[in-house]
Amino acid sequence: MNRIIVDFAIIASGVVGYFISISLISTYFFRNRANNYLSLSLFLLTSLALLGWFDLEDTVLEFLDNPVLEYLLGVTLFTYFLIQIQHKYLQRKWYKWLYVPFVGAVVIETILYINTIYNFFDLGINDLMYFIMDNASFIFNVVLIVWGRKLIKGSTISREKKRWLLRLNFFIISLIICWLLSSIEFYVFDSDYVSPFLWIMLSFFSWWILYYGVFRLQIVVQKEEIHRYLLSKKTTTAPVKKKVSAATVSKVISQLYTLMEEEELYKNPLLSRLDLATRLGTSEGYLSQIINQELNKSSIQFVNEYRIEAAKSLLQDPMFHKYSVEAIGMEVGFKSNSAFYKTFNTSEGMSPGAYRKLQKTS
Repeated sequence: MNRIIVDFAIIASGVVGYFISISLISTYFFRNRANNYLSLSLFLLTSLALLGWFDLEDTVLEFLDNPVLEYLLGVTLFTYFLIQIQHKYLQRKWYKWLYVPFVGAVVIETILYINTIYNFFDLGINDLMYFIMDNASFIFNVVLIVWGRKLIKGSTISREKKRWLLRLNFFIISLIICWLLSSIEFYVFDSDYVSPFLWIMLSFFSWWILYYGVFRLQIVVQKEEIHRYLLSKKTTTAPVKKKVSAATVSKVISQLYTLMEEEELYKNPLLSRLDLATRLGTSEGYLSQIINQELNKSSIQFVNEYRIEAAKSLLQDPMFHKYSVEAIGMEVGFKSNSAFYKTFNTSEGMSPGAYRKLQKTS
């Protein structure tokens, strides 16, 4: 019964893994160069999990269960890391040589597979070559994954993206350790107790990557694209500059408008009343009192008004229709999707998505 449950879990995770792989290269929302390599990596991991768990001896699929796919996996993951951190190695001529081990493994595997059918030479050589290829693939993957981790740590990418890449890298390192223990157990003790843990980790990797690696990271990537575009066009998404009335011409209020409209301080999701007070050279209590008396609103309401107006500007612009509502919410300074949706709905009486649709049809 336990075997049936594990089989079902691995098959279900395999289906999810293949579904995500296809979605990454076929869905407009996720499609980009980095995700193409992530898609291939996930496809390879899913295939290795399914091919390694189920008995494939004496079948054509046994060819794929050998170390061939493992040589390609390390390179695709390493490439994914390089693209995400925009590393200069991608432009180097030597980079393409990283695919040579995979090509060599395909050639050797083909020869060995044919030899099992026609017996051109001693079949004992097959076992030796598989042993060498298996261990070489392990070393090859370790080098690439550890190298990739070092490059990620030294990169200047955003904190959110770096956190995701390091988590993904750590997960792969965990798989490699489990892979090593499984190999040691098989060759030294001739048993197979660790392997199920490896296959289960590989299968649930698909579920984990679905949210953290695909959806959440894509929102971060889109937010960065929006930000870069706005900077390149020198476009401000702040609301039209308000004329300060005679009742609100105090130095603090004037400086407050400057911080919002010229420095776009509201785009900082961690912006607090203390931060504003510090920038204005006053106390939190005095700042709250001024905003409440002169503008008849709280500090958070004042900041969120700028965020909502900036979001409305992006939602109306056809240039940003390809980006998700969540990414736009992050770009204008909201810390979470729930906060963005709640504030927008309170302000406009509808969700950001409904507002965008209304603008498209008007």
